[in-house]
Amino acid sequence: MAAVPQNFRMNFDGGPAAQELRTAAARGLFLGAEHVLGLADEVVPLDEAALQRSGTASVDEASLTAMVSYDTPYAVVQHERMDFRHAPGRTAKYLENSLNAGRTTVHALIAAQLRRALR
Repeated sequence: MAAVPQNFRMNFDGGPAAQELRTAAARGLFLGAEHVLGLADEVVPLDEAALQRSGTASVDEASLTAMVSYDTPYAVVQHERMDFRHAPGRTAKYLENSLNAGRTTVHALIAAQLRRALR
């Protein structure tokens, strides 16, 4: 008995899957930004802790961009001025160094959210 060829037609609507992956990527970016913020909070210069308390992490899901920021009038100066003296364990470049130190973990957090969305 000869096999009868069969034809199949399938329509795939990838829109919902793409949206789920985008949402997962945004969630991973936010977790990554929160991780970097936590690292930065450990080394951000302290006086009365106003700078540390002003730290925030956020994500723009439309552009898939994560932001970590400190919102005081002197945040940029404290970050950039390498000649300032800080308490032990506190340093300038608190954001830049924290991002570089946390890069591998941030990648892993994003990847984990994407894998979860693909289940």
